[in-house]
Amino acid sequence: MQLVIHVPPGVDRVSMLGAADRNLKMIREALGVHITAREGAVRLSGDRHAVSAARRVLDQLAAASRGDGEGLSRQRVLDLIGRAAGEEARHAGHHDDAATGRMWDDRLDVYAGGIPVASKTPNQQLYLDAIRDHDVIFGLGPAGTGKTYLAVAAAVHMLKHDLVKRVVLVRPAVEAGERLGFLPGDLQAKVNPYLRPLFDAMADMMDYATVKRFLLNDIVEVAPLAYMRGRTLNRSVIILDEAQNTTRTQMKMFLTRMGQGSKAIVTGDLTQTDLSDPTQSGLIDAVRRLGRVKGIAFVTLTERDIVRHDIVQRIVEAYDPVERVRSRPAMDPVNGSDPPPTAEI
Repeated sequence: MQLVIHVPPGVDRVSMLGAADRNLKMIREALGVHITAREGAVRLSGDRHAVSAARRVLDQLAAASRGDGEGLSRQRVLDLIGRAAGEEARHAGHHDDAATGRMWDDRLDVYAGGIPVASKTPNQQLYLDAIRDHDVIFGLGPAGTGKTYLAVAAAVHMLKHDLVKRVVLVRPAVEAGERLGFLPGDLQAKVNPYLRPLFDAMADMMDYATVKRFLLNDIVEVAPLAYMRGRTLNRSVIILDEAQNTTRTQMKMFLTRMGQGSKAIVTGDLTQTDLSDPTQSGLIDAVRRLGRVKGIAFVTLTERDIVRHDIVQRIVEAYDPVERVRSRPAMDPVNGSDPPPTAEI
C-alpha cells in the first residue's frame, strides 16, 4: 500500500516530523514501513495495516504541532506509535488473532512426515499455550523435551498463516567444552555448525526447496547472537536457542530487539551452561530478574517430558542428581525454589 500525506497549513514541519526527521525514523523502525519526506509531503509504503498505523501517528503529530510549535518528546511519539499499532491490530481482519494472542486453538497447522506436530505431554501443552498467549516466553528444561522443536513449529505455523513476516533463529556461538579453532568459509559456513539443530527442526516441517527459498528471501534468517545488536525486528518470531550460554549483557540485548507484533522465545537448560563461569549465565540471571515481570511466561519441562529415544530419559536421570546440586543456587529466581512448571505473572 502507498500513501501520500501533506503537512497541513499552520503546522510546523520540524515539530511534526522531528529534528532531522527523527519522528519519521522512529515510525520506520517501529512499524516497518518505508517512509520519506520531501517538499511538504510524506510518502508511505508497505503493509496496509502498518501504513494505516503510521498515518494515525502522523495525523496526531500534526494536531500536536499546531500553535506553539514545540512538538512532542521522543517518549510521547513512541507512545503514539504503540497506541496506533495496537488500534490498527484490533481492526486488522485476520490479524485480530495475532493482536489478542489467539493464534491457534487446539493444534498447530504444521506437519512432520505427514504427521501433525503436537504436544506429547501436559507440560509441552503448557509451553505451546504460553507461546500462543504471550510475547516473551522462556522454555526451560533438559535435552530432548521439545523446547526448540516446538518453538520452531509454532514459528512455522505463524509464518504459514501470515501472522508474522519472518522467523529469526539465533544461537550463541559457544563451544561445548571443545576448542574447534579456525573454521573456513564465509559467515554462513562458520555459524552453520552452531545453528544446525534449528535447521534440522525446520527441515522436518518444510521441504528443502521452501526452506532454501525462505532463506534466500530473508523470510527465515539464522544468525549468531553477536550479530543481533542494534536491530529492531517487527512482526517476527525470534528464537534464542541454548540461552544458558549467553551472558547477562547478551540476554538483555536479545530481549530488547523486539519490535511491534513480535514474539521472543528463549530456550535453554539451566544445568548445561558451557560458559567458563556458569554463574554469569544470562539465562539464570533472566529467570531471577524477570520472574515477576507481567506478560512474560516461564515454562519448565522435566525429565518426564523427554520425547527422544527412551534411553535419553534414563541418561538425563542418571546425571540429574549431580547437576541439580551444582545448579541449585542458580535456579532460585525469587525465594529459594525452582521456578514452577508455568509461571505467568
